[in-house]
Amino acid sequence: MNTKTILEYQWPYLVSFLAPTDALEKSAKDLGALKRRRSVDSANTLLRLIFAWAFCGMSLRQTTAWAEAANIATLSNVALLKRLRLASDWLEYLLTLKLAERASPPTGFEGRLRIVDATMISKPGSKGADWRVHLSLDLATSTIDHVELTDFRGGETLNRFSLRSGDVVIADRGYAHLSGLAPIAIGHGDFLVRIPWSSVPLEHHDGKPVDIFSFLRGLPEGEVGEINVRIRNDAKRNLPAVPVRLIAVRKSEAAAADTRMKLIKAASKKRRTPDPRSLEAAAYTFIVTSIPSETISAKRVLDLYRFRWQIEIAFKRLKSLLDLDELPAKDASLTRTFIYTKLLAALLLDDFTQAYVSFSPWGFNLR
Repeated sequence: MNTKTILEYQWPYLVSFLAPTDALEKSAKDLGALKRRRSVDSANTLLRLIFAWAFCGMSLRQTTAWAEAANIATLSNVALLKRLRLASDWLEYLLTLKLAERASPPTGFEGRLRIVDATMISKPGSKGADWRVHLSLDLATSTIDHVELTDFRGGETLNRFSLRSGDVVIADRGYAHLSGLAPIAIGHGDFLVRIPWSSVPLEHHDGKPVDIFSFLRGLPEGEVGEINVRIRNDAKRNLPAVPVRLIAVRKSEAAAADTRMKLIKAASKKRRTPDPRSLEAAAYTFIVTSIPSETISAKRVLDLYRFRWQIEIAFKRLKSLLDLDELPAKDASLTRTFIYTKLLAALLLDDFTQAYVSFSPWGFNLR
């Protein structure tokens, strides 16, 4: 993808997928991104400069030189830096507007299949995780329908995502918490979540604890098993018990061995001995879902969970094609501007590509 070509020759078309010009100007002013117009004459120009820096990966010096050569704006590196620092709230607002466009379901459609996950991003020179991008993907359209940026302390929870009645959320083990699952069930949505063997308190409907290993050991190789249980209530947080189906299948021996090896290596790095129960659980895939068996079979639940990798692919594309994880600065305001611009660019490119594919240059449909 030649991002500079898009910026130079297709910018008016790309920016047309955003708010109208007057709304763009008003939001930039209201959110403090465009306080002075001495060197940057409009919100459109400011956004183009931001995209040159973040989307195209130009340095401050390269951005100002390109802007002057293209007769777009004349400003110093320091002046551009100040404007980039002030733009993060505005970029977040524009990103929210784009996501809101995707919130309305197609006519006659009750809900969505949504895959959620998060990815970590590090500052230059950092050895740990500094930022977390929380993402939701609409499986039907393979488009991003929710984005949230937090620092490393922002944990994975389904409470971050706005859900409608009928939505089905697919998530990995990091989201297996009653605090996130209970509101979905109460709100008439459904979830399909992989769980760890140890941290989700499952019980039978008579209140007796579920012996998950007894259930797993009884599974015939290659066959799917399920039992009806519930996630125990949390009286302290006023969270009700949630009825679920526990669905599991035994992995192939090769897949189980690969998972065990990863657990052993991870424990070795921390100079620990892996829990024998974790090594045993590595031989299975087990999921809880609130979707009733009359609606979907246990095998189909496992098939649906496999689509979770679509969001992994989305993160890889953001990082490989748009360099989402190559932060140019340690400054928090600059980092927020950079990440929001990358994510906004991803949404605009989705619209840009779909419009391009559906466009007929002759003005009529060929049959």
